[in-house]
Amino acid sequence: MRTALALFAVGVWASMVFAGAAEWKAPASVKATKNPLDQATGLKLGGPLFQENCVICHGKTGKGDGEAAAAMNPRPKALADKAVQAQTDGELFWKISEGREAMPGWKSISEKERWALVHHIRSLAGKK
Repeated sequence: MRTALALFAVGVWASMVFAGAAEWKAPASVKATKNPLDQATGLKLGGPLFQENCVICHGKTGKGDGEAAAAMNPRPKALADKAVQAQTDGELFWKISEGREAMPGWKSISEKERWALVHHIRSLAGKK
């Protein structure tokens, strides 16, 4: 009986841990933050930054199929997916800035460059 109860408790704990890890939410306070960078400038800066910093995991077209992706758990998100594209610019900026698990936070690049990456991510919407 104790063994069954212990196994049940471990199962409940594991499901809570892994269920929590599956969803990555930015704080509500950043949701309404607008991208201060105009789209043309953002796209001009964002493409090269993406190639330099993000392709290794997210792949050239942001499908989550970069060279390092196969070894990662969880795998990188496909940035063209509806769930990613439905996030606000502020949420995407926060996630780029903060990082999580295998994805590093990118505070080492300027805010302008991180906003440019948001524009680039938006440009991937039609590239599934």
